[in-house]
Amino acid sequence: MTKANLVNEIAMQTGVDKATIQAIVDAAMSNIKKSVANDEPVFLRGFGTFNNKVRAEKLARNISKNTSVLVPAHKVVSFKASPEFTLALKK
Repeated sequence: MTKANLVNEIAMQTGVDKATIQAIVDAAMSNIKKSVANDEPVFLRGFGTFNNKVRAEKLARNISKNTSVLVPAHKVVSFKASPEFTLALKK
């Protein structure tokens, strides 16, 4: 599902015009990104949690050049689905 599909589905279910729904979805996504970038986890009850994780520094291989490369520690975004979401996937 794309963002446009999501906007269309919400507009059909609620009867609100697509432009308003688009603005709401954009604002929600912007706030989620901003919070996670500021190391604040985002908890959406019944859906899941967006969070930052720090990947440790590691030694990797560049197999085409047969050399070792040091990958520095860095942050990645993680998502953990809620138990309700996980149960819904199992049905």
